[in-house]
Formats: sequence, structure tokens, C-alpha cells
Amino acid sequence: MKKQKLNRQKKLLYDVICAKEYRPMRGKEIAILLDVPKAKRTNMLAVLDQLVVEGKIKQNKKGQYVKCKLPKLGKLEALKEEHRKKKVKQFLKQGRFISHHDGFGFVELEEEEADDIFIPRDGVADAFHHDLVEVEVKPNQTGKRMEGRIVRIVERDVTSIIGTYEDCGNFGFVVPDNTRYTKDIFVSREKADHAQTGDKVMVSILKYGGPNQKPEGKITEILGASGTPGIDVLSIARGYDLPMEFSEKVMAQAAKTKDTLIPGDFQGRKDLRDWTVVTIDGEDAKDLDDGISLTKEGDIYHLGVHIADVSNYVQYHSAMDKEALKRGTSVYLVDRVIPMLPKRLSNGICSLNQGEDRLALSCLMDINARGEVISHEIAETVICVNRRMTYTNVKKIVLEEDAQVTEEYKELVPMFFLMKELSAIIRANRSKRGSIDFDFPESKIELNELGKPVRIYPYEQSVATKIIEDFMLIANETVAKEYCLAELPFVYRTHDNPDPEKMEATLTFIRAQGFDVKKSKEEISPKEIQKAMEQIKDSPKEALISRLLLRSMKQARYTTDCSGHFGLAAKYYCHFTSPIRRYPDLQIHRIIKDNLRGRLNKEKQDAYWEILDDVAKQSSAMERRAEEVERETNKLKKAEYMQDHIGEVYDGVISGVTGWGIYVELPNTVEGLVHMTQMKDDYYTYDDINHQLVGEREKKVYGLGQQVRIRVMDADIINKTVDFALETE
Repeated sequence: MKKQKLNRQKKLLYDVICAKEYRPMRGKEIAILLDVPKAKRTNMLAVLDQLVVEGKIKQNKKGQYVKCKLPKLGKLEALKEEHRKKKVKQFLKQGRFISHHDGFGFVELEEEEADDIFIPRDGVADAFHHDLVEVEVKPNQTGKRMEGRIVRIVERDVTSIIGTYEDCGNFGFVVPDNTRYTKDIFVSREKADHAQTGDKVMVSILKYGGPNQKPEGKITEILGASGTPGIDVLSIARGYDLPMEFSEKVMAQAAKTKDTLIPGDFQGRKDLRDWTVVTIDGEDAKDLDDGISLTKEGDIYHLGVHIADVSNYVQYHSAMDKEALKRGTSVYLVDRVIPMLPKRLSNGICSLNQGEDRLALSCLMDINARGEVISHEIAETVICVNRRMTYTNVKKIVLEEDAQVTEEYKELVPMFFLMKELSAIIRANRSKRGSIDFDFPESKIELNELGKPVRIYPYEQSVATKIIEDFMLIANETVAKEYCLAELPFVYRTHDNPDPEKMEATLTFIRAQGFDVKKSKEEISPKEIQKAMEQIKDSPKEALISRLLLRSMKQARYTTDCSGHFGLAAKYYCHFTSPIRRYPDLQIHRIIKDNLRGRLNKEKQDAYWEILDDVAKQSSAMERRAEEVERETNKLKKAEYMQDHIGEVYDGVISGVTGWGIYVELPNTVEGLVHMTQMKDDYYTYDDINHQLVGEREKKVYGLGQQVRIRVMDADIINKTVDFALETE
């Protein structure tokens, strides 16, 4: 819908500029001519910029917009061009090229439900991974997957690459770290910036090469010598274009932010400094953005979720705000945090530090014995945190594991037990409506001072982490419900229903394992998935089937439509509780405060509607990037860790079955591949319905969830992979 709207706007503006009556005008003059309101002029200018990029219009020396003159074709050439367009229109598709390290690739089409197009090695041309390309599809195909060749690069996605420099005397090469970039980058001596063999560098692409010609580039930054502690993680982060430093302008703005509150900050706010408020976080956390208060009267719980009022310090459209939107989220990597906001704010005035007065946006809820919010208030407040608690100590207190810790926090102990009580009620209520709880342990990777992994283990949720999760979820739902029902501009966290075909394939497999799972309609409900998970609970295949169910679902994203959250079985949901590290939270805080202060008039609402789609799209994209970088750095460190364990034997569980082998997950969360070529005891075929490899001679079967013993054969840091072999019994 948004793309169609953009195309309509582009056509309107282009038609105006092409009209005979049009005289060259600046953007403001065009806006006045078309009666475009001030709130929407920024968007109109962006559309004009898009037309400039496409080469349809340009700005003259006076800044006025004029039509670009197109090169004239002769009659014969024009007829040929018209014929060519008619002939190839049905065979041309546009999409993103996804490269494979062996040289071939696929094009993901822009049409959401369309199958990818296979591109053989000789059809790749000079396309780079993730370029927007035009593909000529081969006609009259009978196979399952379409095949084609790339005929045009519509838009380059990559302009620079991170890699390792190799000096060859009068010239050199950069070998890309990302193996999806299949060609080395040629660098002439004068463009090598004194890089030495083994240096990790950033190379800017000057020429993209061709089928028989290497790309050419210029080294723009030397990150450090390969093997330097932390350079491996830094290289991955930079390869994904993650900004590592804040600009001088942003840092100057941060420096002007005061360290403490002044009397004027209290104006118009509820003063809750005499309330008992605690923060509960991990031991290493420094950006504390949520505090909790809890009391009980009769059967009613009074829960306060107090969130740092970051919007008070990050003004809309300031340099700091633009940078925060550009980053979208803080990124938590294996050896560092790349924050969304400068530390002066995130660890200082915006952090709810113990014993310090802080501004907050509080969601104050009254919850009954069934876990239902019967009334609530969202208010601007001032709070003062009594104690900075850790998950570890709260767990020890409520499970009565450590008398000394209990004694240290004795004045707060009754509140912690009340938190445990309310958390269980809220969780039970959420479960009753069908909320799906995928409780997978996270990988914890411990590094030494040289950045080398020394321990990897699964980190599971505790009663303390669940308390905070439950309180944050109910606050997010409460806030989302109020603003959805009010039909005000907002950013929601939505999770769409699963694709019926994908889900049916997963359910077919689960049924084949002996579990009786049902769905009453074409689209499965959260309650039915929950019932399926109850059936598999405590079975040997629980973790694997849970992962299959999770993979069958769509990814959650940010939208301006309140379409609900499938996984939580929630009709209303948003992200309200982490404005220090997530931009959507910061954005909706501004909307909430404008509403509370009576400033959300029609003009203001129109201004928000104008920007929120882009905010949601950018935030979703940056979230995906953060997840991918985190996944890649974890895979790197896992491969590095297993290099010291080659030849060792472990028990594991088959976590994936493919036509090229089986994936096995070890108890420490490391996953490796047993290649089909390693399975020499028989010839195996892949049963894609039951996710099994079946031996031709002895009919031996390897399937999901099966326990196997493996030997570590290899660990490749460059490709971030681990190879196993089945250990003979």
C-alpha cells in the first residue's frame, strides 16, 4: 500500500513538472501550487528527491526543479526498444540477490509469496550479495524452482566491504570476511593506504567488475591487525555497517545534558519519590530503564511499572534523535554493547540509578486476583529507586536459597514474595488465553581478557527474570490498548498469524511422531499451538519440535496498525518499557506525553502519521540487523571455542536434517554439521516429510530429536562453522 502511494505521489509531481504550463519552481513554490500543508512538505520534498535519483528531474543552479531531457532514439531504435519491452516484460522480475559462497545464488522477489529464482554461477553477472536486480526468467520451465539470469543491477546495496588485506607487491587484494561476497577486491598500491598483509580493512568499491574481471577498490580504513583482541567481532559489526562511534555533534549535545534534576523538572509530574521502587537487572547492566513498585489492598494488586523518561532529554529531530533512529536499537554483542544513545545519557541521567531522583513515565495498574487490569493510569512522574537489585539475588530470596542475602534486603523481602505471587497470576492468565511460551535457553559465552572464548553454556530464565518479563508484558499491553482504542497515531509491536501451509507441514511432522495435534480452522490459533506444546512437554523431542513450531511462525515487527500479537495471544501490544535501547519505545513516549499535556491536536496527529510508517520500518530493519550481527558473532566465538576441542567426543541431539547431512546440537548450545560424505556406513536419502535421513541398505534412520554421539572434526572461524562426524558405537 505504501509503495503504491509513493508511486502515485511521484506520478503526480512528475506530471506537474512535465506540463506545458509549468515554469521552473523551488520545492516550497510547488508545495504552495499544490496546496500541500506544512506538515506534509518534508514528505513531498523526499518524493522530489526520489525523482532526482531516478534521473527524471533535476535541480538547476537556482534550486528549481526541471524535467531531465531524455536521449532521443531513432525510429528503428525506438521500434526495437518497444518490441524488446513487449517481449521481455513477462519474463523480467525484480528482487534482491542472495549470493552463495560457491558462486551461484537466488533472487528473492518483491512479491511476498513468490518463490525465489535460482541464479546459476554463469548468470550472476557482476551482482553483489543483496543488490536489487532485474532477472530474466527462463521461459517454459518445468522444474519446481524458476531459473534465470541477472540482466541489470537496479540498485547497489554494498559500497564498502570488510576483509583481510593481502599484499602482492605492486598491488594487493582484500579477501571479504563475508563469504557471500565471492570475489576478492583488487587494490592498486597507491590505494592501499599502507595496509599490510593480515590487516583487517574496510575497502570502498570503485568498480564492481564483471564475470571475468575482479572488482576494484580503495582502502578507506585499517581496523587493525588480524588476531588483535576484539578485532574479529569489530570486523563483523563494521561489515554490517553498525556505527561504532557517535558524531561530534551528537556527543556535544550529550555533553550539554545535565547530570541531576532541577526544581523545574518536577512541574506537572506526580511525585512518587516516597514510593518503594526497585530495579531488577543483570549484574553487568548499567542502563537501567525500568523500575517496579508493588503493594496489595484486599484482592487488588497495585503494580507500578516506571520507565525512564528518555524523551525529556532526546528532543525530536535533534542530532541525537536522528542518530538514535538511524541505529534503531542498542546491539548486544559477545564482547561489547553498541548503544543507541551516548553513555552519558544511557548510563547517567536516563538510568534509574539507586538513590537518585529520576524522571519517569509510569504505568500504574490495578490488577485483580485473576490477573486482569481493572483500571490504570499513565502519568509523568518523578521517582527515586530504593535498591538496585539483581536477578540472582531476587531469585535467592524468593526461592529461599540464601539466608544472608535475605537478611541484607529484609525490608524488601515481602515485596519480592508479592511480586512472585502476582507474576504467577499474570502468567496463568496469559496462558489461559493461549499465550505461547517458547522457553529456549540462551547461549552464554564467556571470554578472557584476550577475547578468547573459555566457556559456553545455556542460560535459562529464572523466577526473577520471569517476574520482570510478566510485569513488562502487562504494561506494554495496557499502554497499547489505551492508544489503540483512542485511535491515536502510535507504533505497535505486531506478530501476524503463521502461514497455513508452513504450519500444516510442521503439524504433519508432529503427528508422524505420535502426537495428536489438531486445528479447527485453516489458520491455527495460539491456544492450539499451546495445546500441542503441552503434549510434547518433557518428551525427548520437546526442544526440537518447539523450534520447528517457532520457525513456522512469522517474525514480529513494528507497525502503525494494531493487528495484535499472535505469540502472546494479545489483541493489543506495543514496546513501551525500553526507551534507552529501542527507538519505538522512545517514539511512543513522545506521543503519550503530547497526549497527556493536551498537545495532540489534529495537526500534531497528522505530523505523527506522516513519520510513523518510516519509524516502524526503520526500527524493524535495524532490529533484524542487530539479531543477525549477534548471531554471527556468537557463531564465530563458538567455532573459535571448538577449535580447542577437535578430536573430542560428545553426546548431542539432532537439531536439523537436510539433504546434505544432519545438524547436531551439543549440551553447551554449539551446533555442528555431520556431512553426508562423512556417513560412509551406508547410502542415505533425505525424507523431507519426516525430516529424516534413511539408509538404503540397513534402513538406519537419523531424525530430529535423536540422541547421537559425535566427534569434533573441524572448526572454521572464517565460515563460522563446526564439522562433526558420527562416532561409531
